[in-house]
Amino acid sequence: MSNPYVGLPPRAYWRSGVADVSFLEMQDVYRPRYEISRESTRIAAAGSCFAQHIGRQFKARGYQFVDVEKPLPMLPESAWNDYGFNMYSARYGNLYSARQLLQMFRRAHGLFTPEEDVWEKNGRFYDPFRPNIEKNGYATPEEVRRDRDFHLAAVRRILEQTDVFVFTFGLTEAWECIADGAILPTCPGTVAGQFDPEKYRFVNFSYEDVLGDFTAFKEFAEGIRPGIRFLITVSPVPLTATASDQHVLPATVYSKSVLRTVCGTLYQKYENVDYFPSFELVSSHPGRAMFFRPNLREVSPVGVAHVMDAFFGPHTAGQAAPDPEPVSAEKAPARAKPRMSEDDLVCEEALLEEFGR
Repeated sequence: MSNPYVGLPPRAYWRSGVADVSFLEMQDVYRPRYEISRESTRIAAAGSCFAQHIGRQFKARGYQFVDVEKPLPMLPESAWNDYGFNMYSARYGNLYSARQLLQMFRRAHGLFTPEEDVWEKNGRFYDPFRPNIEKNGYATPEEVRRDRDFHLAAVRRILEQTDVFVFTFGLTEAWECIADGAILPTCPGTVAGQFDPEKYRFVNFSYEDVLGDFTAFKEFAEGIRPGIRFLITVSPVPLTATASDQHVLPATVYSKSVLRTVCGTLYQKYENVDYFPSFELVSSHPGRAMFFRPNLREVSPVGVAHVMDAFFGPHTAGQAAPDPEPVSAEKAPARAKPRMSEDDLVCEEALLEEFGR
């Protein structure tokens, strides 16, 4: 009997593609939609905490990574994370949602000026949109504004230099300034600032919200850099806490389901959008949580290595091997540099755990 399911490759069937093979040895999970050349493709990155691994790995493997805010010469490498360097393509910290991403670039290009200006904590001052970029804060509000102006000027240069923009979707939950809709990376009163229910409200973005926000960013980027391509992923890291009045488990599943569905729509609709299944490679049930640390939230070094090998393997086929050589899962724990460990990640959302104790 003839039908479309006869004679498909092993990857198309659950038994041969998943059940009968080691989760570490699954083949053909990711097929790149376009080539990313180590020598000529300029790559920028942004997203949630897990995206820090991606940017670091592009650099470590010798790719042309766009970095418009490099560490100051006098700053030791051990302090880079404390000041937001070497994480992404600029010192914007974590961008957990597509609306954060869109608003940041609109701010950089003078199209949006939020009313929220400066936060204070214990006599130090913080940028509400980058509260963790200076862990000890700034000495004066004027320093916050000067550094923010310098930062946004740098952000303006990113898209015009970029061939592939990588974004890792992290969360659907966020905190919004009621006055103008500005999205904050963390709830006021956690890292810094003071929570006021008259000024801030909780939002949980829908599929339509996220799709609309990223589509708007995509069109904005294409207006600046015609021919730009996009690589999108979903972070496998679950919510630390939820303000949705749900149990954190279904709240996490809602968030990741929305984000994964958005990615599927973008991939199907646009030829210049590629999707890499980092979420599936870590979080899907055949993995039996083997790539998580004991808290079932943080991804282990072996898990990170597994994801990175699954991505870079297809992209480096036929290309000359770089120095350092690609990471293997077996070697992951011992190769601290230039890789970053989970303890090196800067993640405001993870701080919410402290409020549950």
